[in-house]
Amino acid sequence: MNKNIKLAVAGAVLALSATANAGIIIPAGDWTLDINGNVNAFASWHKADHRATVTGGLATRKDIVGEDQGQNINTGLLPTWIGFTGTTRQNDVDVTFNLSMQPGVSDNGATGDFGTTAFRTSYVSFGDKSWGSVKLGKDLGIFASDAILSDMTLLGVGSGLASVSGGNTTLGGIGSGYIYAAWKGQVAYTTPNFNGFQATVGLTNPNQGLTGTQANNTAGNGIFQDRFGLEGQATYSFAGDALNGKVWVGGASYKVKQLAASSLYTESTSSVADLGANVNFGAVGLTGYYYTGEGVGTTVMFGDSHTTTGQKRDSDGGYLQATYTLPIKTKIGLAYGKSSLDLASGEATGSA
Repeated sequence: MNKNIKLAVAGAVLALSATANAGIIIPAGDWTLDINGNVNAFASWHKADHRATVTGGLATRKDIVGEDQGQNINTGLLPTWIGFTGTTRQNDVDVTFNLSMQPGVSDNGATGDFGTTAFRTSYVSFGDKSWGSVKLGKDLGIFASDAILSDMTLLGVGSGLASVSGGNTTLGGIGSGYIYAAWKGQVAYTTPNFNGFQATVGLTNPNQGLTGTQANNTAGNGIFQDRFGLEGQATYSFAGDALNGKVWVGGASYKVKQLAASSLYTESTSSVADLGANVNFGAVGLTGYYYTGEGVGTTVMFGDSHTTTGQKRDSDGGYLQATYTLPIKTKIGLAYGKSSLDLASGEATGSA
């Protein structure tokens, strides 16, 4: 059996971190199999100025006894990853399947660091460049997917819960610039590429009992989707001798019900839209992103999105990012991100 092995090893990123990824391509009859993945781990330190926090907040804070410093060892935003991909073309159709699992580095308990393993992708797709492609299964959500894939901290420590010992991954800009796209069961259609323009629309799984940081399935807290989620995104990619990049716009809509304190269900539609752009000129990269929604919450979809009486909270946010790739192929960058969640109409100031 002939094997074409590709190996790439990235240098150290930040202090005491290492990342490696590899792909093994194996011809197998009419199929081509690709085993791919990456391993990364970071040692990080943090220092906090305050202990105060808010419900759903992500800022590092002093611990319960007032200690302002801490440390941990875990993966970055992108967890350790091993994937299996198969591709073939039969009957004038391109067919692909993908399976992947993500073992963690740290999951503290009495018996030690066992790590947390998750299967994030499991899908099959088929199509042709003349009419597009259809995907069936679990993959990264459509809405906000380019926000996280454009985040420079995807391959690094990132922000958020970077200081939590035993956390499976850090959070990058999740909750401080964008809502997590998540991994969702979906049926999605992607158009052909029309000179750089391409669009994807899909139905996503109507997950039940989504509550963010709230208690599950109790009066005033349980959020239930009443139908498939609707998600879509349109992109335009361009490339020149020195300038290349992408512009995208997306949106999502969900019909939800909530069990109110009166044991009656309130029904509403949650919706969100976003806009982003990424431009690269030589070694310089610039990214800008913005989102706005109502009833979708913050950090994760439906996280603190409604009051206990079913009123929707508005939210918005975004991030700006600049990167520079050094001649030694190491990328450095600076980013600023913010996510805001507003009080609902009539909700008291100071409410959790």
